[in-house]
Amino acid sequence: MIPLQATEGPAPNGPIAEFLSDALGIGLNLANPIGSVITFVAVFAAIYLVGRVVVQPLVDRVLDARGLDVHARRPLKKITGIVVVFVGISVAFGLAGWGDFLQSLATIGAAATLAIGFAMQDVLKNFVAGVFIYTDRPFRIGDWIEWDGNSGVVEDISFRVTRVRTFDNELLTVPNSQLTDGVIKNPVAKDKLRLQVPFGIGYGDDIETATDILIEEAERHDGILDDPEPSVRLTELGDSSVVLKSRIWIDNPRRADFVKTRGEYTTRVKERFDEEGIDIPYPNRTLGGELSVSGLDRMIAATGDD
Repeated sequence: MIPLQATEGPAPNGPIAEFLSDALGIGLNLANPIGSVITFVAVFAAIYLVGRVVVQPLVDRVLDARGLDVHARRPLKKITGIVVVFVGISVAFGLAGWGDFLQSLATIGAAATLAIGFAMQDVLKNFVAGVFIYTDRPFRIGDWIEWDGNSGVVEDISFRVTRVRTFDNELLTVPNSQLTDGVIKNPVAKDKLRLQVPFGIGYGDDIETATDILIEEAERHDGILDDPEPSVRLTELGDSSVVLKSRIWIDNPRRADFVKTRGEYTTRVKERFDEEGIDIPYPNRTLGGELSVSGLDRMIAATGDD
């Protein structure tokens, strides 16, 4: 006779399946999938709850410490939520005993990501540039920036593009990669801004008198700081003028303040120069050469015949 070998039934898939089988008498063929589902839901809910209670408040504190704007925080908080959900699903799949399914899903996701990456290189490039803008903070919403011959006030920053309102009231939608690959000038990033205003005077005018006028008018203007104090330097001996460059500082700069202060200061200096008889010469041009008229001999001959 051939001895019969005892066949073992399916093993319980985790403590929940074992509890359902032993305590409730449910067969393992049914207890295992039910236990896996319960495990998945319980683990995912626990991780999601920890993310909401612990991780997201921690991220909020980090963003507050970095001083990011409200608009800048919103997409970062969304990414944090997505990461928490992804981690919860991954861990829940593993503890539920669905590792093979998760591995297959990850393989498909990796292949899809590779294909999408090739098709969306520019989008991903701008996305990464947007992340750098959020972390490095070369400018903020409301800042006046200049780049590649363009300038304007930043109105909106997203992960793909930055929207800038020009001073002609035109809206520019700029890919973020253009703002991270090149040099950006942010005149209002600091609390103070130095303005350099050149003035040309005649070679016969007194340099010390003109310098005193430039300093006095800077000290009289309410929008120009006394510390750092204004200064004047002779920077150029031009073809028709001696160039004095006035260096003044303004506080809490905005472009409107920059234009207004410079205009008022320049106007007042011009008025003082006129009062003191200091000339602001305009460029002189000397034309050389000779003038010839063709056919003049024939005109004279014809006149003589008459």
